[in-house]
Amino acid sequence: MEIKPGPLLAQINNPDDLKTMSREQLHQVCDELRQYIIDVVSVHGGHFGASLGVVELSVALHYVYNTPYDQLVWDVGHQAYGHKILTERRDRFPSNRKYGGLSGFPKRSESPYDTFGVGHSSTSISAALGMAMAAKYKNEPDRKVVAVIGDGSMTAGMAFEGMNHAGVADSDVLIILNDNCMSIDPNVGALKEYLTDISTSHTYNKLRDEIWNMLGKLPVGSQFSRDLASKLEHAVKGVVSKSSNLFEALNLRYFGPIDGHNITKLVDTLKDLKDIPGPKLLHVITVKGKGYALAEKDQTKWHAPGLFDKVTGEIFKKKLETPQPPKYQDVFGHTMIELAEQNPKIMGITPAMPSGSSLKFMMEKMPNRAFDVGICEQHAVTVSAGMATQGLRVFCNIYSSFMQRAYDQVVHDVAIQKLPVVFCLDRAGLVGEDGPTHHGCYDIPYMRCIPHMIVSAPMNEAELRNLMYTAQLEETQYPFVIRYPRGEGVMPEWRTPFEQIKIGTGRKLKDGKDIALLTLGHPGNFAQAAIRTLRSEGIDPAHYDMRFVKPLDEAMLHEVFKNYNKVITVEDGTVVGGFGSAILEFMHEHNYQAQVKIMGIPDRLVEHGTPKELYRECEYDAQAIAEQVRNMLGAEAAKETNEVKLSEAQVN
Repeated sequence: MEIKPGPLLAQINNPDDLKTMSREQLHQVCDELRQYIIDVVSVHGGHFGASLGVVELSVALHYVYNTPYDQLVWDVGHQAYGHKILTERRDRFPSNRKYGGLSGFPKRSESPYDTFGVGHSSTSISAALGMAMAAKYKNEPDRKVVAVIGDGSMTAGMAFEGMNHAGVADSDVLIILNDNCMSIDPNVGALKEYLTDISTSHTYNKLRDEIWNMLGKLPVGSQFSRDLASKLEHAVKGVVSKSSNLFEALNLRYFGPIDGHNITKLVDTLKDLKDIPGPKLLHVITVKGKGYALAEKDQTKWHAPGLFDKVTGEIFKKKLETPQPPKYQDVFGHTMIELAEQNPKIMGITPAMPSGSSLKFMMEKMPNRAFDVGICEQHAVTVSAGMATQGLRVFCNIYSSFMQRAYDQVVHDVAIQKLPVVFCLDRAGLVGEDGPTHHGCYDIPYMRCIPHMIVSAPMNEAELRNLMYTAQLEETQYPFVIRYPRGEGVMPEWRTPFEQIKIGTGRKLKDGKDIALLTLGHPGNFAQAAIRTLRSEGIDPAHYDMRFVKPLDEAMLHEVFKNYNKVITVEDGTVVGGFGSAILEFMHEHNYQAQVKIMGIPDRLVEHGTPKELYRECEYDAQAIAEQVRNMLGAEAAKETNEVKLSEAQVN
């Protein structure tokens, strides 16, 4: 189905075309851009509310600034759809987040207008400051640099580090604070309350607007106007509002707040700020989901709703007659409540992902025992460590790719002190359409190299529950990693009784002949599907679900290498330093000789697509496993045939 843009938007292929529009036409451009995003995302999927909220800001930025020479840095990138459409990608936008199509996030290799690749939060200020410092060094005083960051991303320590440096770097950088009180879930913390105070200070806003208008009537560029502007601005802020204290204490000139949906006001303000040198911050108030009533009302639900009917708002779900397995994240969320009801020491922590991780269930039922700490992964790990020193059993739930941001805290604050924090790494492996910034490829190598760390992965929902149960027991005295993928498991009837798992033990699921499959985590289900296919062909592999990559089940591995000279390992992590590497290390240490094939995520960046498309590309789905078994056994059969022929020839 072809989706056509509105008449004005159809004329805009790049920002130069946008600049030919009159100021009056910008209102229609914004309406058409918003409608085009609704039309495309409703049919093709993707993130939704964030981009609707910054339509006017996207238009104003490209209308005022000379992009891509002037450099625009988006934080995270959920909100960059309007930016992509205005920058030579309108007709390709329906391919967004699809295999081989546009990335769902800004990406430098995709367009010169994407000045910095993003996907994780709170990087924009530091990146933009680096660009501004480079422009100053290269003597490019006309080049402007703008960072657009949400109030949710502002909660991360890195944003404050960037602002702290910007205040003394003497570089020309503009930070736009897009304040909508939301990230994916509602924002939390003192900063949210602070920004709310700013945006609701009617006295300050009224006086600020009156002074702004008065200053516009003074002689432009005169020393008198500059001095008076500075004195009046500081006087008003000091008397009637605390709005300047935080940002101006960091030496950032503060402007705003202004209405982020008033395109005329945005254009005028940005033009004024272009002429003000040095580091500055513009506070813009927006509504996530603006222009689509349902998205404005329930902003969490409409962050990335999937496919939906744009008229009725019905979100399309799979219509299946038989019971379906739950998502791993929901198994985690409900199991947390069950365990916490049994063990009063259990606490839950997540950095701004209560819905994505399903810790929201415990937060609703036990609000004094489960906490969203904001977008601050480092803080999440260390506050968990602090709780653990007091005898509490903390489950710290962080997406695998986000845990990379807190690695020092894992080592320094948890592992060195041997604190039994439980790290539940959601979205481990290939996550699908979010692509390389969100794939959880690296947690097996970076966790298993840490002394005293327990690293595990469940093959199904029952195993996830049992690992969680084992991790909270008093006798478990070390940090404990449980990694599991995004999406559905395999067990519709998943509420199984809890069973303790002996740490470092696997499961032999099937005896076999000639070849052994060693799997870690959910890909064990791919191996089982492959085995069903192979058995119909007369091939009978053994299957071992290892469960732990650290410590390894050495007794089981001795059994494997004493009985099989062909072994395939399968994991949903990088093949470099991961589970397969651990098996090779064991084999080398004990002087076993075997042919081993490691299957997993290859040593390259994997782009976006559906999980099934990416499993196929990376060649560790059921089809690839079956093919690898045939290849290894086929090579052996061919070798035996050749040896027989050679022997016969020698006899003759």
